[in-house]
Amino acid sequence: MFQQAAVAATIADSQIERLARFFPSAIRISVPVRVSPVCANGGSAEDTVIEFGTANEVLFSSVLPLEFEDKVRLKSADGSLDAEADVVAVQLSNGKLAIAARFSRKVTNWIIKAKS
Repeated sequence: MFQQAAVAATIADSQIERLARFFPSAIRISVPVRVSPVCANGGSAEDTVIEFGTANEVLFSSVLPLEFEDKVRLKSADGSLDAEADVVAVQLSNGKLAIAARFSRKVTNWIIKAKS
């Protein structure tokens, strides 16, 4: 399931790159995750790939109906990442969304560390 998400993510790659320009410290990464909205009625979820990241934000493509200030849960297949984040930017292109989300709290095991 995560492998299919990797193929789909490359299609929207240039869209994610455009959004990444607004996050100068973002670096290119490839972390397959399951994204699900955090809401009272649950909602659907999807497999996608985090394409860019900073110490506090992640950028990925999505077909979920996410909007600015929505909360999402990001979970990797191996469980090394399991965190909530707030959507801080959304760009629509060809029916797919480029999403930037900021972690709701510090993620201790995140692979990108803030520079001191």
